[in-house]
Amino acid sequence: MTEPPSLRERTRRAVHAEIAASAMRLFRENGFEATTVDEIARAAGISRRSFFHYFGSKEDLVMGDTEALGQSVRAALEARPPDEGAWPAIRAAFEVLQEKHGSVDDRFELARMYHHAPSLRARHLEKHLRWQELLAPDIQRRLGLPGSEAVDPRARAFVAAALACLDAAVDAWFESGGEADPGQLFDEAVAALRA
Repeated sequence: MTEPPSLRERTRRAVHAEIAASAMRLFRENGFEATTVDEIARAAGISRRSFFHYFGSKEDLVMGDTEALGQSVRAALEARPPDEGAWPAIRAAFEVLQEKHGSVDDRFELARMYHHAPSLRARHLEKHLRWQELLAPDIQRRLGLPGSEAVDPRARAFVAAALACLDAAVDAWFESGGEADPGQLFDEAVAALRA
């Protein structure tokens, strides 16, 4: 049985959530780029220094813990049946992202920010590079590529393509006003690559 979080940890989570809620309200009102860390700290009733105790940057506040999220995707990928093909396996693993990003409204708001904030786009690309390292070993095995200490560049290229298809699907979903089916959009992007 998992031990419940300590009072200190629960307090940390509550403050973290309060800062994030204040920031998201300001981002909706003023835009991501126009909102400063000082404004977020003021709205949350904390100091600038305290903000940086909880978040490394304004971008990290929106993107969350990309390393932990990448680990979740990797765990989901590795949990797929060992004989499942690379495309179906990575598609299923990406479904973890919807679960982690909350409601449709929350996901739409995140997509809107990514769409309009160059600094978030840049951080997003950094995340992709880290995720290639996390996901490529399992994809290498699924592609039947020979194993070695170094990850085969074909496996990295596969993961990069899958992430690009995911981004294209999210962008198209956002541009549809959240009406289109993101899974279908991903499948269509993958089909175009495989044609």
